[in-house]
Amino acid sequence: MTSILQSARSGPSHWRRNRALYVLAAVCLVPVIASYLMYYVLPPAGRTNYGDLIEPQRPTPALALRTTGDEAFDLRRLRGRWLLVKVDGGACAEPCQRRLWLMRQLRTMQGKDADRLERVFLIADAGALVPALEREYAGTHVLRAERAALEAFLPVAAGARLEDHIFLIDPIGNLMLRWPPQADPQRMRRDISRLLKASRIG
Repeated sequence: MTSILQSARSGPSHWRRNRALYVLAAVCLVPVIASYLMYYVLPPAGRTNYGDLIEPQRPTPALALRTTGDEAFDLRRLRGRWLLVKVDGGACAEPCQRRLWLMRQLRTMQGKDADRLERVFLIADAGALVPALEREYAGTHVLRAERAALEAFLPVAAGARLEDHIFLIDPIGNLMLRWPPQADPQRMRRDISRLLKASRIG
């Protein structure tokens, strides 16, 4: 009984001493929680996502990635940014190049929010990278990855291949969206714009 009374007496003073800390924590967490609730649970009436939501969320695993200079690269270095992700071979034929171009355009379309997006091209074979690609798409993180690990992480639509999609990873590191093979750039842009507007992270 004594301990209960002591706890009751110390409760308010404990709150007063740490009030600033609690307020700061709430200010940081509320926008994150609200953005996810708005996007996943309480979307505006009549609003539909163009891309396929990945449910349940998939945290990005520890992928064994290497740069084209054969240096190890940890994707967690990009935490805090939204990631547009494309998988293909080093030869990167015309459909692959078209999607890399689209990723660049989608980033540019975000205007002042463009810096919140990073582009990642994952090469899933041993093929040599077309030399001009890194110059043409400067700013894209070009990384080699193990195909089996990517197939286990990135789900594809029925009848599609891993190379057919562009994926979106959120700033916390969760795989969030997958766009269809012949995606409409404007509808993709709207998906991204809504997410950036709803979220203050990234």
